[in-house]
Amino acid sequence: MTLQLPDFLHGFWTERDILRNLVSSAVLLLAVVAGRALTIRSLVHFKERPLADPLRLKARTRWVALGIAVLGLTVIWADELRTLALSLVAIAAAVVIATKELIMCMSGALVRASGATFDVGDRIEVDGLRGDVIDHQLLTTTILEIGPGHQPTGRTVVLPNSVFLAARVYNETLTDNFVVHVVAVPLKSAGELPKHRDRLLSIANEVCEPFADDAARALDATAAKHGLPLNFPHPDVLVQAVAPEHVNLLLRVPVPARKRGEVEQTILRRFYAV
Repeated sequence: MTLQLPDFLHGFWTERDILRNLVSSAVLLLAVVAGRALTIRSLVHFKERPLADPLRLKARTRWVALGIAVLGLTVIWADELRTLALSLVAIAAAVVIATKELIMCMSGALVRASGATFDVGDRIEVDGLRGDVIDHQLLTTTILEIGPGHQPTGRTVVLPNSVFLAARVYNETLTDNFVVHVVAVPLKSAGELPKHRDRLLSIANEVCEPFADDAARALDATAAKHGLPLNFPHPDVLVQAVAPEHVNLLLRVPVPARKRGEVEQTILRRFYAV
């Protein structure tokens, strides 16, 4: 059975320990100061030396005395310093836990800025959300949500920057003015594939003709700048096999970045027109 001291005795012994450390510290400091003074006096008066030697002696003894004082105070207050260090570690851990989300948000902002992932005005997709970036700050990023048909929904979404640490970020804005857009057109039967492919390509060329040359120049400039093998300056149709009798036509068209929804709807309406 362990004998527990009453609270008032525990406080008394704690205060007595602190008082003892204070007295020991005062005695140590007095001894260091007196010892340094006696050392300087004895060496200066009993030896004939130039003026520079006493000055050098004072400087050296000052550092020796300071080192002895620091070492002695550390030994005297060792238990208290250990307790203080543990307390500081506990406080630091509590602060980190309490501010974890804030730290992650600031880290996400740093990752975005250092990697130049996106900027205001870019259209991005992150964590299942698509939208145009309208603001980014230290803790949050605000996007204007883009819904079906590549049209704005009128809602803004505020994302914590911590999402950029783990989620994939897709930047759909390849250039400032033009992007390569993909339109999927499903077909029930693969038997009429050549006819539908040619018709879809003809419609895409007609719709994209007004800006085809500008898009080609913009995409070629981007390819040259980043060393990318972009070879899609004009509309093209790819075939994707879904099932033995079902295929998808993947139409790839260069379109203005802010008009991809309008261009897509125009092509689909003409393709499905009776």
